[in-house]
Amino acid sequence: MRAPDPVARLNDEQRRAADAGSKAMIPVHGRPFLDYVVSALADAGITGVALVVAPEHGDIRRHYAEHPPSRVALDFVVQPDPLGTANAVLAAERWAGGAPFLAMNADNLYPVPALQALSSLDEPGLPAFDAEDLVRTSNIPAERIHSFAIVETDADGYLTAVTEKPDLPPEGGSHSALRVASGFSRKVSMNCWRFDARIFDACRDVPRSARGEFELPEAVALAIRRGARFKAIPARGPVLDLSRRADTFDVEQRLAGMAPRP
Repeated sequence: MRAPDPVARLNDEQRRAADAGSKAMIPVHGRPFLDYVVSALADAGITGVALVVAPEHGDIRRHYAEHPPSRVALDFVVQPDPLGTANAVLAAERWAGGAPFLAMNADNLYPVPALQALSSLDEPGLPAFDAEDLVRTSNIPAERIHSFAIVETDADGYLTAVTEKPDLPPEGGSHSALRVASGFSRKVSMNCWRFDARIFDACRDVPRSARGEFELPEAVALAIRRGARFKAIPARGPVLDLSRRADTFDVEQRLAGMAPRP
């Protein structure tokens, strides 16, 4: 988000948030994108939300102090260092209190039906999004979809592998990540999960990735090796992605007329 993009259409307020790298706080029709994300959770029946934030999160805290949510109880969990997504989940261990919980990106707006299906599970799981549908319904171009994590499942619909950032070629190409027993199903993970307490030990024990971070898909793979099972729920978009400056204009167009109620 901090990377310069001369063709991205941003107003001054959006540009300031982008310069700060604060994706979730980029204004969309005068409201932070995060308001839309929390509102979708409330629409899905979620009543308690924790925001995992950096130590310098004053803008987010001030916004919700001045505009407290009416449909969810909102808490802040501080991740002391940006050590990756598995470390972010681990930071929320005390907040979760041993209960099952959902974990997701704050720069993605997920469809309410997918969130409802995920929260209704009685076991760990994830929505497995149809890649072609995401390209058709979302603001995510095909070339970006090819870099998303691939979901592989067994015959009963349980996760067997998530290949993170595979950098795949277009449909029909060859790549080592495709050489798996179940074939290439074009189901992708959008980093939205239902976990139970077993994920925390996996997040604690997972080694750093080649990027130097503790990656959540690797922690999930470790949890699977230790006996946890994750149900992959077939899911469809749209998922709105606000990870780059150029995404802002399209996201704003798609959310025109929508008033978030977090």
